[in-house]
Amino acid sequence: MDTGRPALTLPQGESRVLLHSCCAPCAADVMSEMTRSGIDYTILFYNPNIHPQHEYELRKSENKRYAEKLGVPFVDLDYDTDNWFARIKGMEYEPERGARCTACFDMRFERSALYAVEHGYPIFTSSLGISRWKDMEQINGSGERAAARYPDLTYWTFNWRKGGGSARTVELSKQEQFYQQEYCGCVYSLRDTNLHRRAQGREKIKFGVKFYGKDSS
Repeated sequence: MDTGRPALTLPQGESRVLLHSCCAPCAADVMSEMTRSGIDYTILFYNPNIHPQHEYELRKSENKRYAEKLGVPFVDLDYDTDNWFARIKGMEYEPERGARCTACFDMRFERSALYAVEHGYPIFTSSLGISRWKDMEQINGSGERAAARYPDLTYWTFNWRKGGGSARTVELSKQEQFYQQEYCGCVYSLRDTNLHRRAQGREKIKFGVKFYGKDSS
């Protein structure tokens, strides 16, 4: 679908990019715009932070479903939660957007950068920044640090929110009836979200229940 936005162009005149994706709802508009712009891209799903594994599989399957619909290659890396917990140790009570999130982004982007270099992608980027709940400078900082490890790799700091990107991704999520996750992803985000809900007199999060555009009652 033509959104009226200018076609995307990759930095440095490149034509191929690796897109780290956190989930289908966040990646939908990014993927749609890349496809519309004729960019050669591959989805990399590397999110060992997502807990529990049932939730991880739900988010992954929705992302893979949309990739298949668009005819985009989808790479699923290991769910190495032990490494993630080791990386986050000591930061269990950091707030959202704090040091724990930075360490989490660093880990995921370092692995993405390595995959990009090993498979000949000169550019990599992520759909994480499209969410208004995320700190874009924090995300871009992690991406740029990961890319700086390799002389010929660039992290694309494109602002996916501009031009109505955030609103468009919700529209696409409803259109595709994606699974609607209710917390960022990690066990600590789940803990804090449930504490907040309990303080409001609401029930704990139920996994696999809510879908965009569907009655989730």
